[in-house]
Amino acid sequence: MLKNNVTISMKKDQVIIKIEEDAEQKEIIANLKKKMIELKNLYQDDKTPILVIGKVLKNKEMDEIQSLIRQFIDVQIEFDSPRVLGLHGIKKSFYKDIATSETRFHKGSLRSGQKIEYEGSLVIIGDVNPGAEVIAGENIIVVGELRGLAHAGAKGNRDAVIEAVAISATQIRIADIVKEVEKQEEGEITTIKTSAYINDKEELILE
Repeated sequence: MLKNNVTISMKKDQVIIKIEEDAEQKEIIANLKKKMIELKNLYQDDKTPILVIGKVLKNKEMDEIQSLIRQFIDVQIEFDSPRVLGLHGIKKSFYKDIATSETRFHKGSLRSGQKIEYEGSLVIIGDVNPGAEVIAGENIIVVGELRGLAHAGAKGNRDAVIEAVAISATQIRIADIVKEVEKQEEGEITTIKTSAYINDKEELILE
C-alpha cells in the first residue's frame, strides 16, 4: 500500500505541498500523481503559486517534481530546498544554463606557480592565489577566493562560466575573450564579484 507522505494545503496566496522527511522519491512521485488530479480541479482558472516544503531535495528530484506538476498545472513552482553546486551554495541564476560536463574536483588552495588544466569543468575547493593558474575546457567553480589566473571554455566554449566566492584576479578569460579586472581605488566601497560569463553581445560580464 502506498504510504501517504505528501500533504497539500491551501493558503490565501499560495498552495503548500509538504513532503515528509523520510519519503522516497518514487513514493513522492506516485503520491503526487494521485493528488494532481484533485489539485487540478481546485485550480480551474487560478494561477496561485505552489511552494514545496519539507524534505530537502536534490536538484534532480526537484526537477522531476516540477515537471510532473507542470504536466497538470501551469503555475509558478518554488522549493524551499536550496539548489546547490559542489560544497558552496552557488546560485543557479546564471545568465545561461550551465551545460553539464565532466567535472574534476581539486581539494586545497593553489599556491603561486601551481597550474591545473582539465578538459571538462574544474571545481577548486579552496583559494586560487596570485600566480596560480586554472584552465578548463568548460566551467570553473572556486569554493574560495579567485585571485590567480582563470581561463574557462579554453577550447572556445563561450557558454562556459566562472563562479567563485569572490573574484579578485587581475585578469579572467572565457574562450577567446579576456577581461582585465579593474583594481578598486582605496576608500572605494568594495563590491564583491562572484560570477563571470559572456552575454549575448559577446561581452565578458563580471558581477
